[in-house]
Amino acid sequence: MGRTSRKRSKLARRLVAVSAAVVMGGGGLIAVNVYANAGEGADQPPPQASGLPVSTISCPDVANRLSDVPRGARGEVDDRLAELDSQITRAYDQLGAARDKESVLDPLEERRQGTLGEIADAMDRAGQRPERLDSMAPCTLRAVDAPAQQGQQGQQGEQGEQGQQGQGQGGNGPQANDFVEIESVQPNVNRPGNRRGASRGTFTTECGRNENGKFNPDNVIVAPGVSNGAHHMHDYVGNQATDAFSDDDDLANGGTSCRNQGDKSTYYWPVLRLQNGENEADAQADGGGKDQNVGEIQTPSSVTLKFVGNPRSKVVAMPRFLRIITGDAKAFTNGDVNANASWSCTGFEDRQLKDKYPICPEGSKVVRRFDFQSCWDGRNTDSANHRTHVAFADQRTGACPQGFRAIPQLVQRVVYDVPPGPGFAVDSFPEQLHKPVTDHGDFINVFDERLMRRVADCINSGQRCT
Repeated sequence: MGRTSRKRSKLARRLVAVSAAVVMGGGGLIAVNVYANAGEGADQPPPQASGLPVSTISCPDVANRLSDVPRGARGEVDDRLAELDSQITRAYDQLGAARDKESVLDPLEERRQGTLGEIADAMDRAGQRPERLDSMAPCTLRAVDAPAQQGQQGQQGEQGEQGQQGQGQGGNGPQANDFVEIESVQPNVNRPGNRRGASRGTFTTECGRNENGKFNPDNVIVAPGVSNGAHHMHDYVGNQATDAFSDDDDLANGGTSCRNQGDKSTYYWPVLRLQNGENEADAQADGGGKDQNVGEIQTPSSVTLKFVGNPRSKVVAMPRFLRIITGDAKAFTNGDVNANASWSCTGFEDRQLKDKYPICPEGSKVVRRFDFQSCWDGRNTDSANHRTHVAFADQRTGACPQGFRAIPQLVQRVVYDVPPGPGFAVDSFPEQLHKPVTDHGDFINVFDERLMRRVADCINSGQRCT
């Protein structure tokens, strides 16, 4: 895919607020580029509004429910979970033209019933039929301004089908109230202090900023073998062989952008775009405009990939091909139980935001931070829901849950030099409306085993290594 210039657009200084939010053709909230360029698209007709309230589609999170899937059924189950996301995306695309919710939700429920039955049959053939899976077929409309209900689950993972390109340059979000001035936020970072026996060292790997423009809308962890499994575009650094169809051998034999060639790990996250009226090469492509992700992709000004220790114990080396997802691409409809990525500004990183984008003062840059899970179950490199084989250490004490071992913790910091003020957003599933809470990061450990042992030794001995 081609790349446009990543310099600040001349248009970016001519951003004006649009106060009226309307319903777009895809059914989600469109802020008409929230801070759309004055005069940009002025002679385009406004999106057609339906009689429905401004809303999005929320469905029970089937993948999180399936925490234990027999290995013999995982490939088929992953395919069917991807199809469930495709169904949600198609229904969302139809929502804006619908005159009543039943015309969208009833057919969606019928399609989900069939797919859930196929999941149950696949697991049954492998000897483990799930109970009451069909109860997860119904979906609801969620008002955009309403908070997620406690325990309400949306669709897990990163798969969808084809959405409609957003009208106006802002697609289907973000909204003005998705932004907050970082200077108005109080310091809120509290980390457990080191105790005797802590592993105090660090290991930093330098893998570039995706200057070579490796993008795709796949997710090899959540939707292996499915093209456009994320329905948004990812930045990649590290392993250059990563796409939906990569297996462990492909990754082991792939090239890497990392300076240390012993690190062939895969690091990826949703791209960040300026909502400035500039089209990218993916304006008519899956993951881009077809999935309502529009605007100019920004190359980070810096990317730091650092592995740190545990505040109360030594760490063990990560197993090769360990897969970790931090954050939740569906957190807007799932609720924030798995939301983990945070936003801040340089000079203000003691103030971290989960559900707002920061408005940074002049001279300060936008920062995305991902603190990955740092505890491993000691057995599995992945799990059916891609979560239960790893865990977070206790926020107060730093201790891992019982039965888990501390591993080097990946802390990923991505910095952007974008114009001050609103006017940017991360890519997302269409129905997630580019909300900042949906930000997430993905990692596959493809360190050479000898180098990974060095990483652990470095951290345990309190050194700072590269």
